[in-house]
Amino acid sequence: MKSAETIVIGSGPAGLSAAISCKQKPVLVLEKNTSAGKKLLIAGSGRCNLTHDSDIKDFFDHYGLNARFLKTALLNYSNRQLIDFFKEKGLDIYIDKNGKVFPESDSSANVLSVLLKCCKENEVEVVYKQNVISVKHKNGQFAVRTPTESYLCKNIIVATGGKSYVNTGSTGDGYEIARSFGHTIVTPKPALTPVYSNSLNLVQLAGVTLQNLLICLYRKNKKIAEHKGDVVFTHKGLSGPGILDFSRQFEAGDLLKLNFTGLHSDDFRHYFIAAVEMDGKSTVQSFLKRFDIPKSLIQTVLGKYKIDPTDNLAEITKAERITITNDFCEFEVAVTRMGGFDVAMVTAGGVHLSEVSSRTMESKLVSGLYFAGEVLDIDGDTGGYNLQAAFSTGHLAGKSISNRGLGV
Repeated sequence: MKSAETIVIGSGPAGLSAAISCKQKPVLVLEKNTSAGKKLLIAGSGRCNLTHDSDIKDFFDHYGLNARFLKTALLNYSNRQLIDFFKEKGLDIYIDKNGKVFPESDSSANVLSVLLKCCKENEVEVVYKQNVISVKHKNGQFAVRTPTESYLCKNIIVATGGKSYVNTGSTGDGYEIARSFGHTIVTPKPALTPVYSNSLNLVQLAGVTLQNLLICLYRKNKKIAEHKGDVVFTHKGLSGPGILDFSRQFEAGDLLKLNFTGLHSDDFRHYFIAAVEMDGKSTVQSFLKRFDIPKSLIQTVLGKYKIDPTDNLAEITKAERITITNDFCEFEVAVTRMGGFDVAMVTAGGVHLSEVSSRTMESKLVSGLYFAGEVLDIDGDTGGYNLQAAFSTGHLAGKSISNRGLGV
């Protein structure tokens, strides 16, 4: 039986960050795969969107209803500190026009290399092919068992990730560990995932991208939420940051209404009537293009009602005007289903936050048990927010164990 002061389960960004910040030596990282950071390597299509360049206080608008839990973690290890960490380790950083932060090399492998090198410098041992099958707690120590080894430790950090991208090893192992200690698990579901729909012929619209679109979510004929963001039509439904970020609230059977004009339907109707009076010879297509609506979208929507885009505004009947107003201000897309864990970027749900201290990441049920990263019921928007949460919660867990050892 091998022993350590602290064992970290999982070698993703949360786990490695925790191991690096933990000073209660020796520290062991147990990884089920044959190599570290498999999900990190595919983050941002392999480019690794590390974090976002905005003020750290703005981050709290990007984690849904559970953002408050992250306050201590984010303020104690902010995006600026994360960027400085990688710069100090020799990794050049750049910021794109949207504020997303990437390694200059556009390579996740370089990010992982820095983390593993730092682990080595801090005398952190990463042991591979160690799939944890049980964790027991007795007499102030944790007994950790894998198919080939047994370990003892005083502190344990569960950083096993969620259930998205199962082929990277994210299979929900941490939920079972948490349950074994009496923790409640909020049912995991895919997040940052596209929408699939059978409600319209999407093939004609595939590839159409609309910026900063208002998206309204309806359930059982009642509006329950709205969101703004970029939307991309696909062959099977909708994607893009606006859909992905909003997807944590979607369910099969919901109805999405997209506003292509940016105007309330009443305002659009009045504007339409005014345009007829001022220039009735202008075409419907030229009128709609004032709202930066792509030509292919205009033709597809009008084609459903056999309205010729080249018709003059003055030729449009009242009934057709109502139809145009409805479809361009409240274009309906029925949610047939959501993308599964195979395409979801992150997992919503996980260890219930009421049972974990937001100030330390320690379990409120079992002393010495900590959680970090996606295994918690936290999911962020696209743009680097999820990786920042992983690094910050991991860092806080490791730091908390260190402070505890010093009697802080």
